[in-house]
Amino acid sequence: MSDTPRGPRFDPIVARLHRLHPLLIDLSLERIAVLLDKLGHPEWRLPPVIHVAGTNGKGSTCAFLRAMAEAAGLRVHVFTSPHLVRFNERIRLAGRLVDDIALADALEEVEAVNAGAPITVFEVITAVAFLLFARTPAELCVLEVGLGGRADATNVLPHPAAGAITSISLDHREYLGDTAEAIAFEKAGIMKPGMTLATGTQPPQVLEVLAEHAADVGATLLARGRDWQIEPDGTGLRYTDASGWLDLPLPGLAGPFQRDNAGIAVAALRASGMEVPDAAVAAGMAGVEWPARLQRLSGRLAASLPPGWELWLDGGHNPGAGEALAAHLPAWSDRPLHLVVGMKRTKEARAFLAPLLPHAASVWAVAEPEQYLALPVGEIVAASGGVARPGPTVAAALAALPTRDGPARVLICGSLYLAGEVLKADAA
Repeated sequence: MSDTPRGPRFDPIVARLHRLHPLLIDLSLERIAVLLDKLGHPEWRLPPVIHVAGTNGKGSTCAFLRAMAEAAGLRVHVFTSPHLVRFNERIRLAGRLVDDIALADALEEVEAVNAGAPITVFEVITAVAFLLFARTPAELCVLEVGLGGRADATNVLPHPAAGAITSISLDHREYLGDTAEAIAFEKAGIMKPGMTLATGTQPPQVLEVLAEHAADVGATLLARGRDWQIEPDGTGLRYTDASGWLDLPLPGLAGPFQRDNAGIAVAALRASGMEVPDAAVAAGMAGVEWPARLQRLSGRLAASLPPGWELWLDGGHNPGAGEALAAHLPAWSDRPLHLVVGMKRTKEARAFLAPLLPHAASVWAVAEPEQYLALPVGEIVAASGGVARPGPTVAAALAALPTRDGPARVLICGSLYLAGEVLKADAA
Protein backbone atom coordinates (compact mmCIF):
# COMPACT_ATOMS: atom_id res chain seq x y z
CA MET A 1 0.00 0.00 0.00
CA SER A 2 1.31 3.44 -0.95
CA ASP A 3 0.89 6.48 1.26
CA THR A 4 -0.56 8.44 -1.69
CA PRO A 5 -3.54 8.04 -4.07
CA ARG A 6 -2.93 5.78 -7.05
CA GLY A 7 -4.46 5.45 -10.49
CA PRO A 8 -4.13 6.87 -14.02
CA ARG A 9 -5.42 10.30 -13.03
CA PHE A 10 -3.65 10.45 -9.65
CA ASP A 11 -0.18 9.22 -10.61
CA PRO A 12 0.99 12.32 -12.52
CA ILE A 13 -0.43 14.65 -9.84
CA VAL A 14 1.36 12.78 -7.05
CA ALA A 15 4.60 12.65 -9.04
CA ARG A 16 4.52 16.43 -9.46
CA LEU A 17 3.72 16.94 -5.78
CA HIS A 18 6.60 14.72 -4.68
CA ARG A 19 8.97 16.94 -6.67
CA LEU A 20 7.82 19.88 -4.53
CA HIS A 21 8.61 18.09 -1.26
CA PRO A 22 10.89 20.27 0.91
CA LEU A 23 14.46 19.01 1.19
CA LEU A 24 14.24 19.47 4.98
CA ILE A 25 11.08 18.67 6.98
CA ASP A 26 10.96 21.63 9.34
CA LEU A 27 7.75 20.79 11.20
CA SER A 28 5.86 24.07 11.02
CA LEU A 29 2.56 25.53 9.86
CA GLU A 30 3.99 28.12 7.49
CA ARG A 31 3.56 26.23 4.21
CA ILE A 32 0.01 25.04 4.92
CA ALA A 33 -0.97 28.51 6.18
CA VAL A 34 0.22 30.14 2.96
CA LEU A 35 -1.58 27.55 0.84
CA LEU A 36 -4.86 27.89 2.76
CA ASP A 37 -4.67 31.68 2.42
CA LYS A 38 -4.40 31.29 -1.37
CA LEU A 39 -7.44 28.97 -1.26
CA GLY A 40 -9.51 31.56 0.61
CA HIS A 41 -9.23 29.88 4.03
CA PRO A 42 -11.58 26.91 3.71
CA GLU A 43 -10.59 25.91 7.27
CA TRP A 44 -12.59 28.93 8.48
CA ARG A 45 -15.79 27.57 6.89
CA LEU A 46 -16.00 24.13 8.49
CA PRO A 47 -18.79 22.84 10.73
CA PRO A 48 -17.87 22.46 14.43
CA VAL A 49 -14.62 20.49 14.68
CA ILE A 50 -13.46 17.94 17.22
CA HIS A 51 -9.67 17.74 16.87
CA VAL A 52 -8.12 14.40 17.88
CA ALA A 53 -4.43 13.91 18.76
CA GLY A 54 -2.51 11.13 20.52
CA THR A 55 -0.16 8.22 19.83
CA ASN A 56 -2.53 5.25 19.94
CA GLY A 57 -6.31 5.18 19.64
CA LYS A 58 -6.82 8.30 17.50
CA GLY A 59 -8.54 6.45 14.69
CA SER A 60 -10.73 4.44 17.06
CA THR A 61 -11.75 7.59 18.93
CA CYS A 62 -12.65 9.25 15.62
CA ALA A 63 -14.70 6.17 14.72
CA PHE A 64 -16.60 6.35 18.03
CA LEU A 65 -17.27 10.07 17.52
CA ARG A 66 -18.59 9.49 14.01
CA ALA A 67 -20.74 6.52 15.02
CA MET A 68 -22.33 8.37 17.93
CA ALA A 69 -23.02 11.54 15.94
CA GLU A 70 -24.36 9.66 12.92
CA ALA A 71 -26.64 7.62 15.19
CA ALA A 72 -28.16 10.99 16.14
CA GLY A 73 -28.80 11.75 12.47
CA LEU A 74 -25.93 14.22 12.08
CA ARG A 75 -23.88 14.51 8.92
CA VAL A 76 -20.21 14.06 9.80
CA HIS A 77 -17.01 14.90 7.93
CA VAL A 78 -13.97 12.81 8.95
CA PHE A 79 -10.28 13.18 8.10
CA THR A 80 -8.00 10.31 9.19
CA SER A 81 -4.69 8.74 8.20
CA PRO A 82 -3.24 6.48 7.02
CA HIS A 83 -5.66 4.53 4.85
CA LEU A 84 -5.75 0.74 4.71
CA VAL A 85 -6.93 -0.26 1.24
CA ARG A 86 -8.02 2.86 -0.68
CA PHE A 87 -6.69 6.38 -0.23
CA ASN A 88 -10.28 7.67 -0.28
CA GLU A 89 -10.73 6.24 3.25
CA ARG A 90 -8.93 9.31 4.57
CA ILE A 91 -11.70 11.76 3.64
CA ARG A 92 -15.32 11.09 4.52
CA LEU A 93 -17.77 13.74 3.30
CA ALA A 94 -21.01 13.95 5.28
CA GLY A 95 -20.99 10.21 5.87
CA ARG A 96 -19.62 8.95 2.53
CA LEU A 97 -16.06 8.36 1.37
CA VAL A 98 -14.89 10.92 -1.18
CA ASP A 99 -15.14 9.57 -4.73
CA ASP A 100 -12.23 9.48 -7.17
CA ILE A 101 -13.50 12.32 -9.34
CA ALA A 102 -14.04 14.75 -6.46
CA LEU A 103 -10.69 13.81 -4.93
CA ALA A 104 -8.76 14.22 -8.19
CA ASP A 105 -10.52 17.52 -9.00
CA ALA A 106 -9.65 18.92 -5.57
CA LEU A 107 -6.04 17.72 -5.81
CA GLU A 108 -5.63 19.46 -9.16
CA GLU A 109 -7.22 22.65 -7.81
CA VAL A 110 -4.94 22.73 -4.78
CA GLU A 111 -1.90 21.91 -6.90
CA ALA A 112 -2.69 24.79 -9.27
CA VAL A 113 -3.20 27.26 -6.43
CA ASN A 114 0.04 26.14 -4.76
CA ALA A 115 1.81 27.10 -8.02
CA GLY A 116 4.97 25.10 -7.53
CA ALA A 117 5.81 26.22 -3.99
CA PRO A 118 7.56 23.71 -1.70
CA ILE A 119 4.90 21.58 0.01
CA THR A 120 4.48 18.10 1.48
CA VAL A 121 1.90 15.65 0.16
CA PHE A 122 0.24 15.50 3.59
CA GLU A 123 -0.11 19.28 3.62
CA VAL A 124 -1.75 19.13 0.19
CA ILE A 125 -4.11 16.35 1.28
CA THR A 126 -5.03 18.33 4.40
CA ALA A 127 -5.83 21.36 2.26
CA VAL A 128 -7.89 19.13 -0.06
CA ALA A 129 -9.87 17.83 2.91
CA PHE A 130 -10.55 21.33 4.20
CA LEU A 131 -11.64 22.45 0.73
CA LEU A 132 -14.05 19.56 0.31
CA PHE A 133 -15.38 19.88 3.86
CA ALA A 134 -16.04 23.60 3.40
CA ARG A 135 -18.06 22.92 0.24
CA THR A 136 -20.17 20.07 1.63
CA PRO A 137 -22.84 20.73 4.28
CA ALA A 138 -22.44 18.81 7.54
CA GLU A 139 -23.08 19.30 11.25
CA LEU A 140 -19.76 17.99 12.62
CA CYS A 141 -16.16 17.55 11.48
CA VAL A 142 -13.87 14.99 13.15
CA LEU A 143 -10.24 15.77 12.39
CA GLU A 144 -7.38 13.42 13.23
CA VAL A 145 -3.87 14.80 13.66
CA GLY A 146 -1.40 13.29 11.24
CA LEU A 147 1.85 13.60 13.24
CA GLY A 148 2.35 15.20 16.64
CA GLY A 149 -0.01 18.12 17.05
CA ARG A 150 1.72 21.45 17.55
CA ALA A 151 3.17 21.62 14.04
CA ASP A 152 0.79 19.23 12.29
CA ALA A 153 -0.91 20.55 9.16
CA THR A 154 -4.33 20.08 10.77
CA ASN A 155 -3.44 22.49 13.57
CA VAL A 156 -4.37 25.64 11.66
CA LEU A 157 -7.93 25.66 13.00
CA PRO A 158 -8.60 28.82 14.99
CA HIS A 159 -11.39 27.60 17.28
CA PRO A 160 -12.19 23.86 17.39
CA ALA A 161 -15.40 23.03 19.22
CA ALA A 162 -13.53 20.47 21.36
CA GLY A 163 -10.49 18.24 21.36
CA ALA A 164 -9.33 14.79 22.36
CA ILE A 165 -5.89 13.48 23.29
CA THR A 166 -5.69 9.70 23.31
CA SER A 167 -3.02 7.45 24.82
CA ILE A 168 0.50 8.87 24.50
CA SER A 169 3.59 6.71 24.19
CA LEU A 170 6.89 6.64 22.32
CA ASP A 171 6.55 6.89 18.54
CA HIS A 172 7.99 9.09 15.77
CA ARG A 173 10.91 9.97 18.05
CA GLU A 174 12.85 11.42 15.12
CA TYR A 175 10.26 14.20 14.89
CA LEU A 176 8.61 14.46 18.30
CA GLY A 177 11.33 13.75 20.88
CA ASP A 178 12.83 10.90 22.87
CA THR A 179 10.64 11.03 25.97
CA ALA A 180 6.94 10.65 26.68
CA GLU A 181 6.97 14.15 28.15
CA ALA A 182 8.40 15.67 24.97
CA ILE A 183 5.86 13.85 22.84
CA ALA A 184 3.04 14.94 25.19
CA PHE A 185 4.14 18.55 24.72
CA GLU A 186 3.83 18.17 20.95
CA LYS A 187 0.37 16.57 21.25
CA ALA A 188 -0.74 19.31 23.65
CA GLY A 189 -0.03 21.81 20.89
CA ILE A 190 -3.58 21.39 19.57
CA MET A 191 -4.91 23.18 22.67
CA LYS A 192 -6.39 26.64 22.05
CA PRO A 193 -7.60 29.31 24.49
CA GLY A 194 -11.10 28.52 25.72
CA MET A 195 -11.04 25.01 24.22
CA THR A 196 -12.10 21.92 26.18
CA LEU A 197 -10.25 18.66 25.55
CA ALA A 198 -10.80 15.15 26.87
CA THR A 199 -7.97 12.77 27.64
CA GLY A 200 -7.96 9.20 28.90
CA THR A 201 -5.61 7.15 31.03
CA GLN A 202 -2.12 8.64 30.83
CA PRO A 203 1.16 8.09 32.69
CA PRO A 204 1.42 10.66 35.54
CA GLN A 205 4.27 12.57 33.88
CA VAL A 206 2.29 12.81 30.63
CA LEU A 207 -0.87 14.03 32.37
CA GLU A 208 1.22 16.65 34.17
CA VAL A 209 2.54 18.00 30.85
CA LEU A 210 -0.97 18.12 29.38
CA ALA A 211 -2.42 19.83 32.46
CA GLU A 212 0.36 22.42 32.57
CA HIS A 213 -0.04 23.24 28.89
CA ALA A 214 -3.81 23.55 29.27
CA ALA A 215 -3.32 26.00 32.14
CA ASP A 216 -0.75 27.98 30.13
CA VAL A 217 -3.00 28.48 27.09
CA GLY A 218 -6.31 28.81 28.94
CA ALA A 219 -7.80 25.49 27.84
CA THR A 220 -9.80 23.04 29.96
CA LEU A 221 -8.56 19.45 30.25
CA LEU A 222 -11.05 16.72 31.18
CA ALA A 223 -9.01 13.78 32.51
CA ARG A 224 -10.22 10.25 33.10
CA GLY A 225 -10.34 9.42 36.79
CA ARG A 226 -10.62 13.07 37.74
CA ASP A 227 -13.29 14.62 35.53
CA TRP A 228 -14.88 11.58 33.95
CA GLN A 229 -14.86 7.83 34.34
CA ILE A 230 -15.91 4.76 32.41
CA GLU A 231 -16.03 1.37 34.11
CA PRO A 232 -17.64 -2.07 33.66
CA ASP A 233 -21.14 -2.22 35.10
CA GLY A 234 -23.16 -5.40 34.76
CA THR A 235 -23.08 -6.46 31.14
CA GLY A 236 -22.00 -3.04 29.86
CA LEU A 237 -20.23 0.14 30.92
CA ARG A 238 -21.14 3.15 33.01
CA TYR A 239 -19.82 6.56 31.95
CA THR A 240 -19.81 9.27 34.64
CA ASP A 241 -18.93 12.96 34.58
CA ALA A 242 -20.10 16.20 36.19
CA SER A 243 -23.39 15.99 34.28
CA GLY A 244 -24.27 12.57 35.72
CA TRP A 245 -24.03 8.98 34.56
CA LEU A 246 -24.80 7.15 31.36
CA ASP A 247 -25.27 3.39 30.96
CA LEU A 248 -23.68 2.10 27.78
CA PRO A 249 -23.24 -1.23 26.01
CA LEU A 250 -19.80 -2.72 25.53
CA PRO A 251 -17.89 -1.10 22.64
CA GLY A 252 -18.27 -2.64 19.21
CA LEU A 253 -14.46 -2.65 18.98
CA ALA A 254 -12.66 -5.44 20.84
CA GLY A 255 -10.03 -4.92 23.52
CA PRO A 256 -10.11 -3.32 26.99
CA PHE A 257 -8.21 -0.28 25.69
CA GLN A 258 -11.26 0.63 23.57
CA ARG A 259 -13.12 1.60 26.75
CA ASP A 260 -10.66 4.46 27.13
CA ASN A 261 -11.13 5.58 23.51
CA ALA A 262 -14.91 5.33 23.84
CA GLY A 263 -14.93 7.37 27.05
CA ILE A 264 -12.73 10.03 25.46
CA ALA A 265 -15.19 10.23 22.57
CA VAL A 266 -18.18 10.65 24.91
CA ALA A 267 -16.39 13.34 26.94
CA ALA A 268 -15.24 15.24 23.83
CA LEU A 269 -18.66 15.00 22.20
CA ARG A 270 -20.32 16.42 25.32
CA ALA A 271 -17.70 19.16 25.54
CA SER A 272 -18.32 20.17 21.92
CA GLY A 273 -21.88 21.24 22.66
CA MET A 274 -23.30 18.96 19.98
CA GLU A 275 -26.78 17.72 20.89
CA VAL A 276 -26.43 13.94 20.74
CA PRO A 277 -29.07 12.02 22.73
CA ASP A 278 -27.91 9.37 25.18
CA ALA A 279 -29.61 6.70 23.05
CA ALA A 280 -27.49 7.74 20.05
CA VAL A 281 -24.32 7.62 22.14
CA ALA A 282 -25.22 4.07 23.17
CA ALA A 283 -26.08 3.06 19.62
CA GLY A 284 -22.80 4.46 18.32
CA MET A 285 -20.87 2.70 21.07
CA ALA A 286 -22.26 -0.68 20.07
CA GLY A 287 -22.37 -0.16 16.30
CA VAL A 288 -18.95 1.43 15.74
CA GLU A 289 -16.74 -0.08 13.05
CA TRP A 290 -13.05 0.55 12.47
CA PRO A 291 -11.00 -1.95 10.43
CA ALA A 292 -7.75 -3.50 11.66
CA ARG A 293 -8.36 -2.73 15.33
CA LEU A 294 -8.59 -6.23 16.79
CA GLN A 295 -10.79 -7.14 13.86
CA ARG A 296 -11.79 -10.75 13.37
CA LEU A 297 -11.40 -11.78 9.73
CA SER A 298 -13.77 -14.13 7.97
CA GLY A 299 -12.69 -14.12 4.32
CA ARG A 300 -10.24 -16.04 2.17
CA LEU A 301 -7.30 -15.97 4.59
CA ALA A 302 -9.48 -17.02 7.52
CA ALA A 303 -10.89 -19.88 5.43
CA SER A 304 -7.36 -21.19 4.83
CA LEU A 305 -7.05 -22.07 8.54
CA PRO A 306 -8.28 -25.36 10.02
CA PRO A 307 -11.92 -25.55 11.21
CA GLY A 308 -12.48 -23.86 14.56
CA TRP A 309 -9.48 -21.53 14.25
CA GLU A 310 -9.83 -17.73 14.54
CA LEU A 311 -7.92 -15.11 12.54
CA TRP A 312 -7.57 -11.59 13.96
CA LEU A 313 -5.95 -8.42 12.63
CA ASP A 314 -4.59 -5.38 14.45
CA GLY A 315 -2.63 -2.42 13.08
CA GLY A 316 -0.87 -1.52 16.34
CA HIS A 317 2.79 -0.82 15.65
CA ASN A 318 4.58 0.99 18.52
CA PRO A 319 5.58 0.12 22.11
CA GLY A 320 2.34 1.48 23.58
CA ALA A 321 0.29 -0.57 21.14
CA GLY A 322 2.26 -3.68 22.03
CA GLU A 323 1.49 -3.16 25.70
CA ALA A 324 -2.20 -2.53 24.99
CA LEU A 325 -2.47 -5.70 22.91
CA ALA A 326 -0.63 -7.69 25.57
CA ALA A 327 -3.15 -6.54 28.19
CA HIS A 328 -5.90 -8.13 26.09
CA LEU A 329 -4.18 -11.45 25.48
CA PRO A 330 -4.89 -13.09 28.87
CA ALA A 331 -8.55 -13.12 27.79
CA TRP A 332 -7.42 -15.39 24.93
CA SER A 333 -5.62 -17.90 27.16
CA ASP A 334 -8.20 -20.62 26.42
CA ARG A 335 -6.32 -21.66 23.27
CA PRO A 336 -2.85 -21.26 21.72
CA LEU A 337 -2.01 -17.91 20.13
CA HIS A 338 0.18 -17.58 17.05
CA LEU A 339 1.56 -14.16 16.14
CA VAL A 340 2.22 -13.12 12.54
CA VAL A 341 4.20 -9.87 12.65
CA GLY A 342 5.16 -7.42 9.91
CA MET A 343 6.37 -3.89 10.65
CA LYS A 344 7.40 -0.63 9.04
CA ARG A 345 11.11 0.14 8.84
CA THR A 346 10.93 3.20 11.08
CA LYS A 347 9.16 1.44 13.98
CA GLU A 348 10.68 -0.01 17.16
CA ALA A 349 10.15 -3.71 16.54
CA ARG A 350 11.91 -4.96 19.68
CA ALA A 351 9.86 -2.75 22.03
CA PHE A 352 6.60 -3.63 20.23
CA LEU A 353 7.25 -7.37 20.41
CA ALA A 354 8.58 -7.61 23.97
CA PRO A 355 5.22 -7.62 25.83
CA LEU A 356 3.62 -9.93 23.24
CA LEU A 357 6.19 -12.73 23.05
CA PRO A 358 5.36 -14.36 26.42
CA HIS A 359 1.78 -14.97 25.22
CA ALA A 360 2.66 -16.58 21.89
CA ALA A 361 2.89 -20.26 21.05
CA SER A 362 4.75 -19.27 17.88
CA VAL A 363 5.86 -16.06 16.17
CA TRP A 364 6.26 -15.55 12.42
CA ALA A 365 8.00 -12.62 10.76
CA VAL A 366 6.53 -11.45 7.44
CA ALA A 367 6.87 -8.75 4.81
CA GLU A 368 4.29 -8.60 2.04
CA PRO A 369 5.54 -7.70 -1.46
CA GLU A 370 3.34 -4.58 -1.67
CA GLN A 371 3.74 -3.55 1.99
CA TYR A 372 4.86 0.08 2.21
CA LEU A 373 8.38 0.45 3.71
CA ALA A 374 8.26 -3.07 5.13
CA LEU A 375 10.91 -4.00 7.69
CA PRO A 376 12.94 -6.94 6.35
CA VAL A 377 11.96 -10.30 7.80
CA GLY A 378 15.45 -10.89 9.19
CA GLU A 379 15.29 -7.71 11.24
CA ILE A 380 11.98 -8.76 12.79
CA VAL A 381 13.50 -12.12 13.67
CA ALA A 382 16.45 -10.35 15.29
CA ALA A 383 14.13 -7.98 17.18
CA SER A 384 12.32 -11.01 18.62
CA GLY A 385 15.60 -12.36 19.99
CA GLY A 386 15.50 -15.16 17.46
CA VAL A 387 12.10 -16.38 18.62
CA ALA A 388 10.29 -15.51 15.39
CA ARG A 389 10.51 -17.73 12.34
CA PRO A 390 10.55 -16.35 8.79
CA GLY A 391 7.10 -16.45 7.20
CA PRO A 392 8.20 -14.92 4.97
CA THR A 393 4.70 -13.88 3.79
CA VAL A 394 1.35 -13.99 5.56
CA ALA A 395 0.00 -16.80 3.38
CA ALA A 396 3.15 -18.87 3.88
CA ALA A 397 3.09 -18.29 7.65
CA LEU A 398 -0.55 -19.33 7.91
CA ALA A 399 0.18 -22.49 5.92
CA ALA A 400 3.11 -23.37 8.21
CA LEU A 401 1.30 -23.00 11.54
CA PRO A 402 1.42 -26.07 13.79
CA THR A 403 -2.03 -27.65 14.07
CA ARG A 404 -1.42 -30.56 16.45
CA ASP A 405 -2.71 -28.68 19.54
CA GLY A 406 -6.22 -28.16 18.19
CA PRO A 407 -8.08 -24.91 17.50
CA ALA A 408 -5.98 -21.78 17.99
CA ARG A 409 -6.04 -18.04 17.42
CA VAL A 410 -3.83 -16.21 14.98
CA LEU A 411 -3.13 -12.50 15.40
CA ILE A 412 -1.61 -10.61 12.47
CA CYS A 413 -0.15 -7.35 13.77
CA GLY A 414 2.65 -4.78 13.64
CA SER A 415 1.69 -2.33 10.90
CA LEU A 416 -1.30 -0.54 9.44
CA TYR A 417 0.36 -0.94 6.05
CA LEU A 418 0.54 -4.70 6.55
CA ALA A 419 -3.10 -4.59 7.69
CA GLY A 420 -4.10 -3.00 4.40
CA GLU A 421 -2.45 -5.80 2.43
CA VAL A 422 -4.06 -8.42 4.66
CA LEU A 423 -7.53 -6.92 4.22
CA LYS A 424 -7.09 -6.99 0.46
CA ALA A 425 -5.91 -10.60 0.55
CA ASP A 426 -8.73 -11.68 2.86
CA ALA A 427 -11.31 -10.10 0.55
CA ALA A 428 -9.84 -11.57 -2.63
